[in-house]
Amino acid sequence: MSTYTHGHHESVLRSHRWRTAENSAAYLLPELSPQQRLLDVGAGPGTITVDLAGRVAQVTATEIGESELDLSRQAAQESGVTNVDFRVEDVHALGIEDDAYDVVHAHQVLQHVADPVQALREMRRVARPGGLVAVRDSDYAGFVWWPESAELTEWLRLYRLAVRANGGEPDAGRRLFSWAREAGFTDIRANSSTWCYSAPQERSWWGGLWADRFTDSAVARQLVDSGEATTADLARVADGWRSWAEAEDGWFSVLHGEILARP
Repeated sequence: MSTYTHGHHESVLRSHRWRTAENSAAYLLPELSPQQRLLDVGAGPGTITVDLAGRVAQVTATEIGESELDLSRQAAQESGVTNVDFRVEDVHALGIEDDAYDVVHAHQVLQHVADPVQALREMRRVARPGGLVAVRDSDYAGFVWWPESAELTEWLRLYRLAVRANGGEPDAGRRLFSWAREAGFTDIRANSSTWCYSAPQERSWWGGLWADRFTDSAVARQLVDSGEATTADLARVADGWRSWAEAEDGWFSVLHGEILARP
């Protein structure tokens, strides 16, 4: 596995707990039915997992460790969902039998793994014939914003540096179709979608969490420890995020690639 760049600081979980099936897996929802078994790879804090569990018969949530999986367990417990089980798994080598699931889903996972093609091969292996593999990943080089900001430009440069130093690929979204073909899929529907933040409360939330990440989270520590940035550099980037959030014409678009692939 590569190193998970974000870590699990509160500013990271603040972002991830905002995610729902509707705002993060809309491309998949028309394919779901109440009889299906679904594998959710990299379930994180479990908000998408819980939503998906309301649409299918059974969900298995996976994470790379017990402490990470506890976040998903907590979400299921708090929502009263009972049709989710939990497994610690490495997506490069899933300890799951062939053809076990109707749907295999991963949201914002492949950008962080060491070998996304091998991960897709494993996802393909555990999906039944005629089943579905659904993957969505952001593409940082495709992020755009207004007003222009030297601090946000530096944020993007530093973040992409950190992810690649950890063995990941920050621009995964544009590569999903190619990776799926390399993994052996031939029936692939590829598309894209965005999150967009422009309302005052959206800007405050999005700008605030990135400002906090760049001063207090794992990525901030990594950048300082590696010598790529100083704490003063990161403070300037954080101030840039806060200035962007306060701009009345502030606008930010987050690009994602999506694939629906059948084994």
